[in-house]
Amino acid sequence: MHKWSATAAAVGALAISLYNFAVLQRQPTLDVTLPHLIRLEKNGNEVGLYVQPTVATRFRSDNVAVIRDARLQLTPTDSISSSKRPAFYWRESDTWAYNPSSGTVDPTWSSDPAPFIVSQDKPQQPSFMFLASNWMYRAGRYEASLELLGSVGRAPLIKRFCLIISQAAVKELTNPQPPSQNIRFFRNDLPKFASSGDSASCYRRDTD
Repeated sequence: MHKWSATAAAVGALAISLYNFAVLQRQPTLDVTLPHLIRLEKNGNEVGLYVQPTVATRFRSDNVAVIRDARLQLTPTDSISSSKRPAFYWRESDTWAYNPSSGTVDPTWSSDPAPFIVSQDKPQQPSFMFLASNWMYRAGRYEASLELLGSVGRAPLIKRFCLIISQAAVKELTNPQPPSQNIRFFRNDLPKFASSGDSASCYRRDTD
C-alpha cells in the first residue's frame, strides 16, 4: 500500500507539474479597457484624437504579448452618415501633465509609434495620439473602434465606442478661447446623459 500511495502521489505531482507548465506556456489572453475620457483637437488642417486604454493579460503566462500597431476608425452615422470618413494614423504616444501657468493639462511626446510588450506583471496604458489631415469634425454621432494588432496569426483586439459631437463643441474646436487651448475633453460617464437611451455611454463634451 505504501508503494502504491507513493506512486500515486508522484503521478499526481507530475500531472500537476505538466498542467502548470502548459498553462504558463500558453499565449496570454489580453483585455483592453477604454478610459472614461478622450481628447479631441484641431490644429491647422489636422484633427487629433487622444485615447489611453488599459491593456492587460487575464491569466498568468510565461509568454508575453506584443502589440505592434494601433488603428482608429471613426465613422459618421445618422444625419451625417454621408460625410467623408477621416483617415487617422497613429502619430505618437504622449504623456499628460498639468501646466500651472495656463491651468491646462498638456501633452508631451513620450514615444514613437512602435511595438510594445504586455505581460501579467506589466500592463500597459499607452496614450495614443491619432491624427487625420484635411478633415474636420461635424456635429453628430460617430461610431468608432480602436484596433490593436498583435503578433502574426492572432486576431486583432477591437474596442468599439460612440462619440457625439454637438454644434457648440465643433465651434469650440474650430475657434478655441483662448486660442492656445485647442484640446477638448469628452467623457462617457457623465451623469446628466445617463437617461439618453442607447447613447448614454457615448463620449460627449462635458460642457454640453
